[in-house]
Amino acid sequence: MKTHLSRFSRPFARLLRLAGLLVFTGLPGLALAQTPNAALSKVWVPDLGNGRYQNPVLNADYSDPDVVRVGSDFYLTSSSFNAVPGLQILHSKDLVNWTILGSVFKEQPPLARYREPQHGNGVWAPAIRYHNQEFYIYYPDPDLGIFVTKAKNPAGPWSAPVCVKEAKGWIDPCPLWDADGKAYLVHGFAGSRAGIKTILAVSPMSADGQRLLGDDVLVFDGHAGHPTLEGPKFYKRNGYYYIFAPAGGVPTGWQLVLRSRSVYGPYEEKIVMDQGKTPINGPHQGAWVDTDTGEDWFLHFQDRGAYGRVVHLQPMVWKNDWPVIGEDPDGDGKGQPVLSYRKPRIKSPAQPLATPPTSDEFGRVTLGRQWQWHANPQDYWAYLNPAAGVLRLYSVPLPEGYKNLWQVPNLLMQKLPAEVFTVTTKLTFSPRVDGEKVALLLMGLDYAYLALSNQGGKLQLIQSVCKDADKGTAETSTPAVEVPAGRAGQPIYLRVAVKAGAKCQFSYSFDNQTFQPLGAEFQAREGKWIGAKVGLFCSRTAKFNDSGNADVDWFHID
Repeated sequence: MKTHLSRFSRPFARLLRLAGLLVFTGLPGLALAQTPNAALSKVWVPDLGNGRYQNPVLNADYSDPDVVRVGSDFYLTSSSFNAVPGLQILHSKDLVNWTILGSVFKEQPPLARYREPQHGNGVWAPAIRYHNQEFYIYYPDPDLGIFVTKAKNPAGPWSAPVCVKEAKGWIDPCPLWDADGKAYLVHGFAGSRAGIKTILAVSPMSADGQRLLGDDVLVFDGHAGHPTLEGPKFYKRNGYYYIFAPAGGVPTGWQLVLRSRSVYGPYEEKIVMDQGKTPINGPHQGAWVDTDTGEDWFLHFQDRGAYGRVVHLQPMVWKNDWPVIGEDPDGDGKGQPVLSYRKPRIKSPAQPLATPPTSDEFGRVTLGRQWQWHANPQDYWAYLNPAAGVLRLYSVPLPEGYKNLWQVPNLLMQKLPAEVFTVTTKLTFSPRVDGEKVALLLMGLDYAYLALSNQGGKLQLIQSVCKDADKGTAETSTPAVEVPAGRAGQPIYLRVAVKAGAKCQFSYSFDNQTFQPLGAEFQAREGKWIGAKVGLFCSRTAKFNDSGNADVDWFHID
């Protein structure tokens, strides 16, 4: 019987899941299973339980967040790059307690392109809107163009993405439907593709949001005072058109707001939030949203290196038709981030505590919504057996010309959930051929893993490290530790403990009581435009017409 982090037995834990409260969202046909308290994160809960919250409200890499409110419900999406399922959708009733509702697509189009890892490519900063009783998400693929997908229900299904503009280097789109029925799209430019950045443009768009109608109009040039201007979000209020856009670079920038009486400008400018005297560096790209009680709030990300771009919630007020975000101690109209604040006032009853899932008991027919592959998956990579309560990972041949894991698509990963945490997984390895391995992995530009490997018919434990994986460098490994012959076919426990500063120590155990460190402490590092990730993989070097496997009993984050 499994030991769940909440100390419930497996049958009791399943009973809790089946008995979970249903929260109705107000949209026809949509009911969300409310996460019971037993499933709360053990490492970070933003809701302090006393009417206040602490930032970040999402202590994980949900970069470039955008949010929309429909009735009393909030929906958030963010950049997913090459990870799939892509364009995850999160749901909240109060902007503090969030769960993962689903994803827009299980495979990222074009399918052939994204069957191989495309680090830093794919889905960049999206925008989510609700118009004519449909949800719209606009997202850029910086090499292909601007795409839109629609859904009646945010849980899906979502329509196949339509390319509204084929272009290289167009990024960060956001639509606006005006009161007269006309529609527009604002966007930025990626210097790496377009050869220019720090300018924003607006295009007229068809009322159905499926195509652009005319020439792009440059509406703002930030080169004089706002370098790396990007991530625009489009709004209208009190007769003003507003473009919220961060500038100054991801780690050190500020929030700029532009306003005009005309959609094409000219636009006035005002910095409405920066770091101020807080430890929240470069409060960056995000979204303005109001509540059903009329309050205004702003969600944005903070770049925390190996931990990724975590999401903060800021109070917001309007003064002289300019937003002031965060707290403004000197009253100059430029705010700074809050570390803690009262929760938003909402009409709904107080919401149960909720966090995105982290641990997984593998007791369902689908993976937990926190998991993402590093490329479009193949059906034969994994098999979920809910009756046995295990995830079976099959060993996948390494790609031709293999140098390191940067090239490997079958990495099953999730975001780092806090600054300090421990991952422990219980698995049983059943290799068939020499060179098969299963591993617990901490992945980024530098990566490290602890592997159980079949070498010469013997099971071995090895820690491997790769520096500058994106440059094709080779791994280095510790001397192998042989697993006692009598333990073949028996469970083993792999662990990585992450300390402050993303310093990681791997260890293993045969009884889940005493853990033996293996290898030196590893300094985690971010990936390409993403934070580091933690997860599993199973691979083989041999070309053989069958596969060994590893049965993963559980994956716990504590």
